[in-house]
Amino acid sequence: MTKIANAERAGASRVLSRRLLLGSMVVAGAVAVGPRFAAADAQMDADAMAALKKLYASNEGARVLGEKAKGILVFPTIAKGGFMIGAAYGEGTLLVNGKAAGYYSSAAASYGLQIGIQRFSYVLFLMTDNAIQYLNKSDGWEIGVGPSIVVADEGFATKATTTTLQAEIYAFIFGQQGLMAGLGIEGTKVTRINR
Repeated sequence: MTKIANAERAGASRVLSRRLLLGSMVVAGAVAVGPRFAAADAQMDADAMAALKKLYASNEGARVLGEKAKGILVFPTIAKGGFMIGAAYGEGTLLVNGKAAGYYSSAAASYGLQIGIQRFSYVLFLMTDNAIQYLNKSDGWEIGVGPSIVVADEGFATKATTTTLQAEIYAFIFGQQGLMAGLGIEGTKVTRINR
């Protein structure tokens, strides 16, 4: 009887030890993931701020919009490439009152006569509470569907006045590098990255 009781205690002890080891591994994994995301998020925030500063330096209209916007979604680097079938992807930061309020991906696919590789940046100025709510509520938002959006051209700064700013979202595409025709963001899907 004593041998059986000792064997049962030893077995229970081994099970408990395994559970404690597994539990500590899960906790250690969660602790390790936290700093990794924090470091990546800090880098995304820094990249977003640098891209926004670059846009403001080259476009007065963008700076004016930035002062009035409820939120600014900055995609510092979108990589686009294609040979008949094209794809573009990048990640960005939503800034509200100058602070990070979320992280988003930007993805697009296209088909047609295209060849090349290109990098660019784009910024979405969310001018209304409705635009921010739409972004937060939608499970992936396709640009061109939903809130009204205006893609700003080079002459935007000279044409923009407080009375002409009627759209819910303004988009600026800038910093193009590489050769590829047909740069645009319509049809791009913007999706929240859950951490």
